[in-house]
Amino acid sequence: MSERSALETAAAIRSGETTALLECEAAIARIEARDGPINAVVVRDFDRARHQAAEMDRRLAAGDTAPLLGVPMTIKESYDIAGLPTTWGFEAHRGHIAQKDAVAVQRLKAAGAVFLGKTNVPVSLADLQSVNPIYGRTNNPHDHGRVPGGSSGGSAAALASGMVPLEYGSDIGGSIRVPAHFCGVWGHKPTFGVLSTEGHFFPGTDGARVVLSVIGPMARDGADLALAFDLVADVPQPRSTIESPRGLRILLLTEHPLAKAEPAIVAAIENAASRLEAAGAVVSRSTDLLPDLAKQQGDYMRMLAIAMARGVAPEGGAATTLPQWFDMMDTQARNTRVWTRLFEDFDVVFAPALGSAAFAHDDTDLRHRTLTVDGEQTAFALQFAWPGLATYPGLPSTSVPIGKTAEGLPIGMQVIAGLNRDHTAIAVARLVDGAIG
Repeated sequence: MSERSALETAAAIRSGETTALLECEAAIARIEARDGPINAVVVRDFDRARHQAAEMDRRLAAGDTAPLLGVPMTIKESYDIAGLPTTWGFEAHRGHIAQKDAVAVQRLKAAGAVFLGKTNVPVSLADLQSVNPIYGRTNNPHDHGRVPGGSSGGSAAALASGMVPLEYGSDIGGSIRVPAHFCGVWGHKPTFGVLSTEGHFFPGTDGARVVLSVIGPMARDGADLALAFDLVADVPQPRSTIESPRGLRILLLTEHPLAKAEPAIVAAIENAASRLEAAGAVVSRSTDLLPDLAKQQGDYMRMLAIAMARGVAPEGGAATTLPQWFDMMDTQARNTRVWTRLFEDFDVVFAPALGSAAFAHDDTDLRHRTLTVDGEQTAFALQFAWPGLATYPGLPSTSVPIGKTAEGLPIGMQVIAGLNRDHTAIAVARLVDGAIG
């Protein structure tokens, strides 16, 4: 897009080229002009945003050097912002108004960000598309007949259409990485536990963080992604030591025993790896160090189902017992150790974010939905194996745009790194972006 990145916007404001209020008004104008057929920014808070922007201009005049001073952004509807609804798309929670800003919102505001509103989600954040009875359906900016992804689908659509330069989403089943892939933007799923989820609560609750679930930044630019991650992290995370492709150890993982991937996606990943290989990276296409991926997927889906249902017994089934839950946690820990051993031999893993590009709107229940991949109709749920590669062991993963399909739909790729190596994943994704041009 021709619009500035978040860092470019902040620099222009600091230099006096523009002001926070002017940038706020420009972003509001873009939303009003572009969002009609997309329906991404479903909660609008423009008047308060104007007041925030004016305050940022006063802070600048007083010598404030906050890194996002005056940068306009939106955020996923599931985050609490005092005075705005947090519904997660549930009709029953239409009237729920947050009383306090989420920790992530507090930290981004302290860094100078100006919040224009909130972006659309599926009900309960439980789908890879974004439609609900309160706010309706969000469309992919590249093709309005297709989904933008979910559950951070409104976030990705707002970025891809150029309405805002920065967003924050959440991810338990690919909900940052898949929308980024579908819409052609950047997204980062952090290492589990390094960003506070306080204030990203199921409506009306204030309990413990959900197992597997993380929050993370989304952007149109890799530098913005790295900064937005740092600004919200509880403690400073290790910096990447990778500055060039030379010597970079890459494992390609484009085949899965349960999930297929479109040839165009595999070819785009191969192209990205080949570009880095030509610049000195070492690319491997197999290893004995991987865990049993079919078993990992089964273990992941069982844990995911419990997390999403908040422990409610499935219809016709029995609730998970405490000993069973502890067994699941032990199994997850063993899986994480296998991946940790793998990352002694590799710096990153390249894998699909999902096996298909953005699919047509489909309101079929997830349990019965199918998806055609490489000409074969498959169970949609099997596709969770791709984001689950990083989610189940708690690894950081950056989704970076790497190309387009023959139909012009974006293709993204996961760059997965070892525990707490979030900046390695982002840095290598930036090398990929530079190599592809």
